[in-house]
Amino acid sequence: MRDRYWLWMGARLLAAVAIVGWAASYLGTGSGEKEFQKTLDAMKQVHSFRAAMSASQTSGHSEGLWEVDCDHDVIHVQSNFTDTTHDTPVELNRDEIGVAGRVFDRQTDGSWGPPRNGGGRASARLICTQLAQAAETHVLPQIATMIKRGILQKGDKKTVNGVRCREWLVTMKGGFSGLEHDTVCLGLDDHLPYDLTGLGTLALQFLRLQRTHQH
Repeated sequence: MRDRYWLWMGARLLAAVAIVGWAASYLGTGSGEKEFQKTLDAMKQVHSFRAAMSASQTSGHSEGLWEVDCDHDVIHVQSNFTDTTHDTPVELNRDEIGVAGRVFDRQTDGSWGPPRNGGGRASARLICTQLAQAAETHVLPQIATMIKRGILQKGDKKTVNGVRCREWLVTMKGGFSGLEHDTVCLGLDDHLPYDLTGLGTLALQFLRLQRTHQH
């Protein structure tokens, strides 16, 4: 009987250790939050980047490209949405450039002119100010929100556009469907995000990471 008792206690102990180990790996011990904070700090130094997005919904497929140059206050935005809810798919395209606060649309003849359908929306200054203040932008991954609301689980390493990065599974508490899952890959050397997958995919390239000092 005593042997059975110790076997039973040993089995319970092993089960408890397994549960604690699983919880620690899933919930993290703060290492995820520290790594994402490094990413948030690194993004303050970004002054030129390129972001490409692709997503499919029940209503159609969308693609977008943002090219932002903070030092010269230039932003180029291209987007395409194909509405597949009709018998014949309908395409909506946008090609817009903003230079020092002035916004231009590409016209049907290939030239650049005043924005159609009201004012232009592209603003490099707004995005660059948000980056410098570690605030959320509508283009780059929402790292600050992930730190506040995310359960961060470390994944495997991989290479994105020649950059080695580590994947992190982010389970967002309070997402639209209760738990919203994203995967973000953070650079091993510079801590910057290089891709994001969730409802769609977002691929990022960073060109300049330090502001040019003016004399």
